[in-house]
Amino acid sequence: MIQFSNMITALPSSLLVDVGIIIILATLIAFIIRLIKQPLIPAYIIAGILIGPIGFGLIQNPTLVKILSELGIAFLLFVVGLEISFKKLKYVGLPATLIGLFEVLIIYLITFFVAINTGFTSFESMIMGLVLAFSSTMVVIKLLSDREQLDTLHGRIILAILLIQDIMVILALSLMSNLDSLSPLTFVVSILRGFILFIVAYFASKYFLPGIFHFAAKSKELLFLSAITVLFIFAALSHLLGFSVAIGAFVAGLALASLPYNLDIVGRVTPLKDFFATIFFVSLGMQLVFINFSVFLKPILIFFGIVLIIKPFIIYLLSILFGYEGRTSFLSGISLAQISEFSIILVAVPFIFNAIRAEVFSLVIFFAIVTMSLTSYFTKYDDRIYNVLSRFLKIFEKIPTRGKRRKLEYLSRGKGKKTEIILVGCHRMGTIFYSTLQRLNKKVLVIDNNPEIIEKLMRQKISCMYGDMRNKEILEKINWSNIKFVISTVPHEEDNVFLTKHVKLVNPSTQVFVTANHLHQAYRLYNNGADYVILPQILSGEKTSSMLKKVLNDKKEIKKIKEKHLKHLIDLDIFKL
Repeated sequence: MIQFSNMITALPSSLLVDVGIIIILATLIAFIIRLIKQPLIPAYIIAGILIGPIGFGLIQNPTLVKILSELGIAFLLFVVGLEISFKKLKYVGLPATLIGLFEVLIIYLITFFVAINTGFTSFESMIMGLVLAFSSTMVVIKLLSDREQLDTLHGRIILAILLIQDIMVILALSLMSNLDSLSPLTFVVSILRGFILFIVAYFASKYFLPGIFHFAAKSKELLFLSAITVLFIFAALSHLLGFSVAIGAFVAGLALASLPYNLDIVGRVTPLKDFFATIFFVSLGMQLVFINFSVFLKPILIFFGIVLIIKPFIIYLLSILFGYEGRTSFLSGISLAQISEFSIILVAVPFIFNAIRAEVFSLVIFFAIVTMSLTSYFTKYDDRIYNVLSRFLKIFEKIPTRGKRRKLEYLSRGKGKKTEIILVGCHRMGTIFYSTLQRLNKKVLVIDNNPEIIEKLMRQKISCMYGDMRNKEILEKINWSNIKFVISTVPHEEDNVFLTKHVKLVNPSTQVFVTANHLHQAYRLYNNGADYVILPQILSGEKTSSMLKKVLNDKKEIKKIKEKHLKHLIDLDIFKL
């Protein structure tokens, strides 16, 4: 006990105090931000600015805090790697890869030209081209994950673009780390090192990790520790090969992604990811210093235009050319309107070697803070922004595409009953509802934002459309005069409020059923006009209680219930979900 006490007192007390200051202030500002219904990322950055050198200068050891923030990037990329299914990317693989490559090349060339003509040196112009070309995996994946949009079509396009960007960042970072001996040989060596890292991950996931994790999965604690161990092993290997720790964490996630325990690992690692990610955004704000805007005003304004307008427009236009719908293309572009967290590393290495000015380093940090903060607002109001700009953007959607534009929808044109029920969300609970409605011979139109689900429904010749309940283009396609019921299985309060108000406006007689996870959400949905709010936890409890009554009175009843349940599962298997 005495020895443990001595170990605790030997730790740097300033680190505990610094982390405490970060979390307390970030939480207080987050509360204020949430009260006015704003995104949380700007709250963390504001906390960092207040703590940092241009604020109150409260942090005693910023270097240790920066190390903790790097863990935030590592854990986030680890979770991203765990959630990646290359089968899911088959819908967007090659087109999105080409979009990512062309976007980086175009933005790099535009930025280089602007920088070289506004007072930057050739090397600084090259660095700024790289900085502005890449987007933030950290920010974008966090925002998409928070909004449960990773499985949407635009989410998959974004993920594929970020993947190709991250590969290019690996090469760029490797070259930057060998800045004093830059040559074609170092470039080839970097590619070989990256190849070694991915080969090790492939063989580990195929031959070693399945057996280890099959045993570890018997204990939830051991499963968690094994996953973290794999993360740090690949992080160390990545460091030895000359890459960043974050890249190793991402590869570790990929190595575990094919295991059947990946979702369980994600659930256990997510709290750590959120904690360290908060420290990352706070530390980003701490790095902000005063900039002489009178010297850099012209390039700053142009660079902002490149990141916030030109980059999203290029991604939008390229997506249109590859056959994606306008709204999907727009959401893909606007989500990537920021610079990457790796941009700070890209600019830090030459800064250490005195290859760029201190003002350029500060400028990149300023850009990272502003563009990352704005992205949270862009994604929050993306539908509203698209609706405002859609009339102008329709011009570009008439451009001939590479191949035929494929629509993710199937609308039955046969004679007979008209569509009378709209089912929003056909996964898990939605499949049960659809099966019941089908048995009742009801004409149903399914709306879902998962392209894989829509593809499978189309193969079954089930009326369906890709989209979500806030998609204006989808809502305008529906003849609401015939719709008797709308059922939403998606438990997003804001989306359900929007849907309820829209339906009641176009056809007040339509009954609206929506889903909520919490009682307070249910009350608000009723106040906004919902006819019935589905609370899965309460309904499942009532159903199980009813079943228990039958089983307690007659033990043979459980066999009948089991057989009925198995038959129901077989019926649902037509969706192969």
